[in-house]
Amino acid sequence: MLQDIVEYLACPHCGLGLTTAQDGRALRCATGHSFDVARQGYASLLPGDAHTGTGDTAAMVAAREAFLGAGHYAPIAAALAAAAPAGAGAGADCVVDLGAGTGHYLAAVLDALPKAHGIALDISKFALRRAARAHPRAGAVVCDAWRPLPLRDGAADLVLNVFAPRNGPEIRRVLRPGGTLLVVSPTPRHLAELVGDLGLLGVDDRKEQRLAATLGPYLESAGSSEHSFPMLLDHAAVRTVVGMGPSAWHTDPDALAERMAALPDPVPVTASVTLTAFTR
Repeated sequence: MLQDIVEYLACPHCGLGLTTAQDGRALRCATGHSFDVARQGYASLLPGDAHTGTGDTAAMVAAREAFLGAGHYAPIAAALAAAAPAGAGAGADCVVDLGAGTGHYLAAVLDALPKAHGIALDISKFALRRAARAHPRAGAVVCDAWRPLPLRDGAADLVLNVFAPRNGPEIRRVLRPGGTLLVVSPTPRHLAELVGDLGLLGVDDRKEQRLAATLGPYLESAGSSEHSFPMLLDHAAVRTVVGMGPSAWHTDPDALAERMAALPDPVPVTASVTLTAFTR
């Protein structure tokens, strides 16, 4: 709920703290900047000149909710939930999920941190309509990951970043000293059985090096672990996993259907990710 996380938020225009209007329909700062709360429960803290056309579409978000809801990536959520108490401490107050999507992973981590509140940040209002309802102790805010985040300095005990953009300077600013960032990124083996046959976007072999270059100047690496597991996906699940990711922007639906028809049903697929911890 927004009223539970407003103490961690900051006005995107002036950086001052925000309060909730008496009727609960807006967030306001002391200088008079005001931001409406959508009826679905999320607030937009985008500056007026921000571009909002790059977020996940309604179709992508629906595909993500279907795929994650079916439990295909449950081992990833479990790995994050297991790492969270060690990274943030069992008494953590604030967990921020940067690029939260539907709030699926944030909800799993909040279950592991019973005293914490969660903030789902994403640029897609379609995703945040779901994230606002993902957990009783979570609130959802529209923002741009590449701009200053609408959070107070040192607000977060833990930041999550799962298959999402990473803004090193801003993550460092919003983490408290000693706080932890948990990053989940795909390895080159992730969905490899589908990449070639379906013409999907592959994972850069230098992704780990790029991750270190992006975050290394701002945070200290605290170790990583690989999590790989098999999945058996029917064609409907294959369509959703393609439709929820970056390949959705680059794949022709007719060509995809033709190529998918040549696959076995179900098709064995490997999920493979690296979970890396960084500390401030």
